[in-house]
Amino acid sequence: MSGRPLSETPREIYRIAWLPGTDVLHGTCHCGREHNSQDPIEMWEWMLAHPQGHQPQADQAQGISS
Repeated sequence: MSGRPLSETPREIYRIAWLPGTDVLHGTCHCGREHNSQDPIEMWEWMLAHPQGHQPQADQAQGISS
């Protein structure tokens, strides 16, 4: 433990939600990228492999020209 209060400790939040009426899981990484999968193991591997396999949404938006 670093000795810092929990409110000052950086946190990564991962969210996985089951889409009702389907076998699909919808995951949101702490960087904002989203991913769908029917396999919970594949979902966690995708999230925990960050940043391999996905980049934060802000990086993606820079690559889009209008």
